[in-house]
Amino acid sequence: MATWMVVDDEPDIYDVLVTMFQLWGIDGVAFVDGAEAVQWVDSVDAGAYTGELPELAILDIRLPSVEGHHVAARIRRSPKLGDMAIVLITAYRISPAQEKQIMLISQADLLLEKPLPTMSELRTQLDALIARRQALAAARRRAAVPVAEPQTPGAPVALASGGSGADANLSTREAAPEDRLAAPASRPSSAES
Repeated sequence: MATWMVVDDEPDIYDVLVTMFQLWGIDGVAFVDGAEAVQWVDSVDAGAYTGELPELAILDIRLPSVEGHHVAARIRRSPKLGDMAIVLITAYRISPAQEKQIMLISQADLLLEKPLPTMSELRTQLDALIARRQALAAARRRAAVPVAEPQTPGAPVALASGGSGADANLSTREAAPEDRLAAPASRPSSAES
């Protein structure tokens, strides 16, 4: 079963995303605070988390403690989570210059403004991002593996050349697939949000 991550301090959006996870049959790892999310990423990197790792993170930009684009930047630096698809969401209108700066810091794949697209449109977009990220990660792994070619004894082994741009940011504001999500670790109470 797929696992996705959501970090949003707004109870209504949090509940909608968690419900979509459940309807789509996707397990969730959920947080209402940026610092909690960063702490969880640290625990994953330290080997303290034994659950299934998410293939997607949906992060609100404006979060308590640590903003979403900084959480995204921490995820990108993670040796275990760095290849996951990352979507930033915001209810605030941001300028093209702000968007460029946020995307540069976060290395996110997509920025969506609230209200979010319909469930089917959102699912299409998220599935496409996940597929692209997984393809990039697979290409990067293949490029890092030595190519076994017939060699004469003692001759150096040729390595596969790594294509540039495998780590490049995917373009923002795209369209893609639909359909599956699951319950997060905990639901924030109104006092927490």
